[in-house]
Amino acid sequence: MFGTAFGGPGPLLLLLLAVTVDAVFGDWLDRVLPDPARLAFRFCNAADARLNRIQRGATDRLLRGALVVLVVIAAAALAGLAVEWVGGQGRGWLLELLALLCGLRGRAAWTKVRAVRRALESGGASAGQEAIQGLTRRHVYGLDEHGVARAAVEAAARAFDRKLVAPVFAYALLGVPGMLVWTAMDGADAALGSPGVRHGRFGLTAATLDDALNALPARLAGLLLAVAAPFIGTAKGGGAFRAMAKDARKHPSLNMGWPIAAMAGALGLSLGGPHRDGGVVITEAWIGDGRARATPADIGRALALYAVAALILIGLVALLMWGVAGV
Repeated sequence: MFGTAFGGPGPLLLLLLAVTVDAVFGDWLDRVLPDPARLAFRFCNAADARLNRIQRGATDRLLRGALVVLVVIAAAALAGLAVEWVGGQGRGWLLELLALLCGLRGRAAWTKVRAVRRALESGGASAGQEAIQGLTRRHVYGLDEHGVARAAVEAAARAFDRKLVAPVFAYALLGVPGMLVWTAMDGADAALGSPGVRHGRFGLTAATLDDALNALPARLAGLLLAVAAPFIGTAKGGGAFRAMAKDARKHPSLNMGWPIAAMAGALGLSLGGPHRDGGVVITEAWIGDGRARATPADIGRALALYAVAALILIGLVALLMWGVAGV
């Protein structure tokens, strides 16, 4: 696992190197490397505009949406297999490393959440609303300063799962094809998986498959956040575990309740809750039993928890390498 037959680094060493490089240089890499999730998002948006016609029947729209997802999965898997084939010839381990770095966006996501904190501190609610766009599915202009802060903390919990833990898990389990399939499904779900009349049938396959693929990573992300909490002065690991046990299943998403509940319980916050979408109030359960009036400082605490949990994840990968070496 440490080296190929041709002298290149093995999968676990590549994974450890990729996670470390992402933690240090992820902001810069996000600007220069293609993001499979973004590519899948754009493809699915284009397919949605062309194929998802409201006048079509429910079954027809379901089948068309499933076909779009099948194309996304096939393209991602074939790309991953090609990368692994080149790497297996002893000439392309660097290509495999680059593929890993394309799928890992942990540092880039962390930086985007940090930008929300800075916007709130410098420009108040209006600046925060602009900064939080793209990080939440909520109607951002209905959020006050506390609502923006809560959305940013939730975004940190989601990003830790979807941009770091899940791709690491997928690569460790199924190699580059698995990691690329996960990141592509992340983009497909972002484009098609939101509930509502338009995507209720066309996006059903994307949403269901995303739930299945993220079931274990989301719970692992919650566990890592809970374990990381004692290393943050004002966070509580016990609170994270209690919130997961009590509230994780209350979240509208099948999986996102786990990292969000862990974040809420660790930081003593209440996340989720009712919010406005235009003139309509969307009723959602509160996650956690702490303060609902989150502040920019709470975003900073969430980012610290994210960073420590990421270090623990790196440590687990290193421990796995050591265990494999000892076998």
